[in-house]
Amino acid sequence: MEKLKLLLLAFFLGFSINSWAQKTEISGVVLDEKSMPLPAANVLEIGTSNNIVTDFDGKFKMTVSNKNATLIISFIGFDEQRLKLDGSKTNYTIKLNSGSTNLEQVVVVGYGKGSRKNLTTSVASIKGDQLNRGVISDVGQMLQGKVSGLNVSTSGDPTKQSSVVLRGVSTLNGSQGPFYVVDGIPGVDISVIASEDIVSIDVLKDAAATAIYGNRAANGVIMVTTKKGSKDRSQITYSNYFGVENVSNQLNMMDANQLRAFTSKNNLNFTPENDKGANTDWQKAILRSSGAQSSSHNLSLSGGGEHGNYFASVTAVNKEGVLLSSDFSRIIARLAVEQFAFDDNLKIGLNVTNSNTKYTNVPQRNTALQQSVSHLPVSPIRNADGSFFENFVQTSYFNPVALIEHGDDDTKTNNFVGSLTAELKLPYGFSYNLNLSYQQLNSLHGEFYDSYYQQYNSSAFYNNPDPPQVKQLVNFGVNGSAMRNSYQNSNTIVESFLNWDKTFGDHKIKAVIGYSWQEDVLGDGFQASATNFPVDNVSYNNLALSNYTSVNGYVVNFGDSKAYQKRRLISQFGRLNYNYKDKYLLQGTIRRDGGSVFGTNNQWGYFPSVGGAWRIDKERFMKGQNVFSDLKLRGSWGQTGNSSGFNAYTAQFISGSLGTFYYNGQQIGAYGPNQAANPDLKWEKTATANLGLDFTILKGRVSGSVDVYEKKTTDMIFNYAVNPVLVPVGTIVANGGNMSNRGIEGSLSINAIKTKNFSWSTTINGSTNKNEITKLKNPLFVGGDSIRRVQPDGGGQTGSTLQIFKEGKPLGQFFTLQYAGKNANGVSQYVARDGSLTTNPAIGTDYHYAGSAQPKFLLGWDNNFTYKKFDLNIFFRGVFGNKIFNATRADLFRPSTAMTTNILVDAQNESPNDLNAYKYSTRFIEDGSYLRLDNLTLGYDFGKVGKYIKKIRIYETVNNLFIITKYTGIDPEVEQGGTAPGVDSNNFYPKTRTFLFGLNVIF
Repeated sequence: MEKLKLLLLAFFLGFSINSWAQKTEISGVVLDEKSMPLPAANVLEIGTSNNIVTDFDGKFKMTVSNKNATLIISFIGFDEQRLKLDGSKTNYTIKLNSGSTNLEQVVVVGYGKGSRKNLTTSVASIKGDQLNRGVISDVGQMLQGKVSGLNVSTSGDPTKQSSVVLRGVSTLNGSQGPFYVVDGIPGVDISVIASEDIVSIDVLKDAAATAIYGNRAANGVIMVTTKKGSKDRSQITYSNYFGVENVSNQLNMMDANQLRAFTSKNNLNFTPENDKGANTDWQKAILRSSGAQSSSHNLSLSGGGEHGNYFASVTAVNKEGVLLSSDFSRIIARLAVEQFAFDDNLKIGLNVTNSNTKYTNVPQRNTALQQSVSHLPVSPIRNADGSFFENFVQTSYFNPVALIEHGDDDTKTNNFVGSLTAELKLPYGFSYNLNLSYQQLNSLHGEFYDSYYQQYNSSAFYNNPDPPQVKQLVNFGVNGSAMRNSYQNSNTIVESFLNWDKTFGDHKIKAVIGYSWQEDVLGDGFQASATNFPVDNVSYNNLALSNYTSVNGYVVNFGDSKAYQKRRLISQFGRLNYNYKDKYLLQGTIRRDGGSVFGTNNQWGYFPSVGGAWRIDKERFMKGQNVFSDLKLRGSWGQTGNSSGFNAYTAQFISGSLGTFYYNGQQIGAYGPNQAANPDLKWEKTATANLGLDFTILKGRVSGSVDVYEKKTTDMIFNYAVNPVLVPVGTIVANGGNMSNRGIEGSLSINAIKTKNFSWSTTINGSTNKNEITKLKNPLFVGGDSIRRVQPDGGGQTGSTLQIFKEGKPLGQFFTLQYAGKNANGVSQYVARDGSLTTNPAIGTDYHYAGSAQPKFLLGWDNNFTYKKFDLNIFFRGVFGNKIFNATRADLFRPSTAMTTNILVDAQNESPNDLNAYKYSTRFIEDGSYLRLDNLTLGYDFGKVGKYIKKIRIYETVNNLFIITKYTGIDPEVEQGGTAPGVDSNNFYPKTRTFLFGLNVIF
């Protein structure tokens, strides 16, 4: 049998080589109207997947199927050109005319590439040089405001990734971000990508575009393409920047003089323990005094020869946070090699990337942030003897600087991604691809709170988690406490697919059929904790030095009992594209997915899609007109799924520890069921219908697109409360909810001015989305049609919630007391459930719906100017129509406690007699709309300098130059992802304004 396989392979390869005996090698250069080279222009042989990108000098060299082939040359911002080879020439000079090629560029889709003009789906493409620049640590920040329908919210915390939501939230579980595919490898952690190595990012929006990824594509798919080497030229590139960040805004808290005046006016007195005659700005006290320093260095080498190319890069990034002890550093090394054989019919690629990151976190960060605004300014940071000032008699009153200085919280990660790819061109337009990839993430985390923290145990130390988590009491043991964990996640993928690209006269067919196998192992590792250390300076590095056994009642924390998970996904997929005369376009896809994470009765799912487009500009009746150079109407429908956001063993019955019980004079460990089995658990399914129009007018000077979509999710997976008689543990993860999103997206690009020395191009995008939970019920669910949630637990607010999951309402629906001003006695009153006014409202009972955290409109406006060798980019970003629950403001609006905790300056006219002033209510729901000048970059290009330097460019960038908003909090860019969006809850890491200087050199 093996001999037969070898004979068949030899015959097949021999036939393939003979079939390409007539291939021709050509070369050329692509120039603009001024005869300046266009690097990274795309050259594609029509009817094949054979394409190449020009080098820095606009040059290219490629092998075509025959000497009379036709090429398509495209470059963003220029009109596409077709070139028919005449058979006698081997070198060509091609000039492109300026225009807009938003409909013409080559885009990356699942398991292949395609021309934008022939897409039937909704795909947004961003080139590497169009991405946001600045002190940026993840792909989400790079895309912020650049793509219509993509809602990205970022934090000032350098250790926290952005939240990315595409076309509205599709699920109630925690998995809401898009699925990332990097150079064809699905599911890559985007932290391994250096921004300087990115060529383009393609955002697949509708289900017809994403269905090829089936069960992982419900939240959209983002395709990232990185740089490769050129056959024709060796090149060295160096880029760097140095930046300084400072806090752009802080809460307007009372200083010592203001607070003294307020307390004196209202007959309130500080306790002697707190009033030491100081005037401390606690917000400033936890900041770096000289601002946060940032730097980045990227060095890349690329080149190649006749039958191969290479690209290697090293990137080092360091970003300090503006808070003390906050820091982020990363080193990324990448190698990409391609080798061609058999007359370039076989291409073998090797990609290896390793990212090593260290996160230095702020110890007890959220609590430190909370204490920095609530701490009294009359208290000093340190006592006269240099020790930290503390008042342990007062509960929940801690020195935030001491919290930071006496704790350690660090995480180290090493992320490896390796892939081996093979592409074999076969006769009759076929090509075969085999992709093997392996990813491994190792994390090492440690926390240590030295003996100083022991003093907090008697003062009710609560953590301050991000919503919707609820506060919990924390105990720091005796003589220091430490925790250490080490976990490994691995991911192995094998994908094999066959492409067919063939033209029959006016008919063009592109098809792909393939198989995917994936196995993930998560949480392979351990955790342990200890207390009672002999010294403080050991930190978390040696738990063996502890003597925790001598501490009565101490229990070692071994971590999450469900940390270890193993899951497998197996899939078959196919896609067919049909093109008739470049006018009528059809596409259909189907993917069959099997997943071990679901119930035994529902482990397989099917995800189909269909799309069609009509290129109206190609019709005969459009020949005489001079308005439209491109006009395409497209429509699609598809279904995708979600297999993430829950444990791999969610559908299985699990028993474990249930605490202890008293028996015969002893506490006995209890063991029993803590998770119910659900053999019927199945995929969430999200179906999207999309109607779009793409156009280019005025000879390419203006182009744009408009999309209208409806996205419906059914069988949402959620942890429902159930009758314990039916399910002993009282909860079960099950399908039961539905959700819908409807929206409109639009983008418009204009080459407004282009003269010999000056140009201005502008792109504006906007989108609107309406989200609604259309169903929440489950046959076992005991909660009716709603779930009240998000409980910040501020002082005096126990049990008060801010939001609700409710049928007919959006995710992020605020549900709280309705503020009705003050009564005759100056006491805040509220609208009761029956419409009357009350000063004693009942939690939950007297609640009212009070707006949504989800924005009604997103805006991005990009402007690029050039004057001779100067370039200027001005980028605005806006979010409109969303509400923010300013729980921070409510918790700092307590005039009756001004002698024990600080209050806002805005509360100076409040009366301490109004004990309702601070209650969570519509009084603290604010308009979260804003318009931000997100990026301003001024650069100068020296061009070629000397014999060896091809290009030098220097630039100055300012991020977050100013913001226009009515929001009274620190910044309106409050978390928009997750299941508790739009809640500002004493945990806001300050936004920053960044000034940086950068340099790009090409040798």
